[in-house]
Amino acid sequence: MAQINPSILSADFARLAEEAKAVEGADWLHVDVMDNHFVPNLTLGVPIVEALSKATDTPLDCHLMIEDADRWAPQYVEAGAGSVTFHAEAAAAPVRLAREIRAKGARASMALKPATPIEPYEDLLPELDMLLIMTVEPGFGGQAFLDIMLPKIRRTRELISKHGLELWLQVDGGVSAATIERCADAGADVFVAGSAVYGAKDPAAAVRELRAQADAVTAVAPWACDH
Repeated sequence: MAQINPSILSADFARLAEEAKAVEGADWLHVDVMDNHFVPNLTLGVPIVEALSKATDTPLDCHLMIEDADRWAPQYVEAGAGSVTFHAEAAAAPVRLAREIRAKGARASMALKPATPIEPYEDLLPELDMLLIMTVEPGFGGQAFLDIMLPKIRRTRELISKHGLELWLQVDGGVSAATIERCADAGADVFVAGSAVYGAKDPAAAVRELRAQADAVTAVAPWACDH
């Protein structure tokens, strides 16, 4: 079944606890951490993640768009994150880092920017619990979905199937009712949605509707039928 992870980047930061409760039917709450170095934006850090983890029962999916991920990622597990995603472009030792995240009790995930190919990372896929394909350039919410990422999603799904891995494939950037079906058909099964959820009158209903759209496509998608 498809998983929907609302991004609090599109939420009201002054009301984060309430905004988290507004999407309690979601699978995960996606937390975008930006340092104004790796990406040109500054959001939140460890203290906010720690506070948020105590304010919601929805597990936290932390996406670290930061430099020196090897140093900082483990601290987000300690702060309460159930899944921590580091960028391949920001990790000096991705295998070691993934193992450290797992050892601390969280799911280990790696993200790729749009221009970063998946193929060089094929051999380390077994070290991961999830792979994130960015479908916009990381740094800001509300960007338009990049259709040119669909072939990359397909290639990644093929590699996951080739190795027989139980690896989640997440997409983040411009995911909405208009784009989620294309992502699901290409092989994604975890979807980060910001404005499509928090911009809706009923965020919880938006989560259910997006999940239903993705599930309908996945039910007949060749990659899922072969899985």
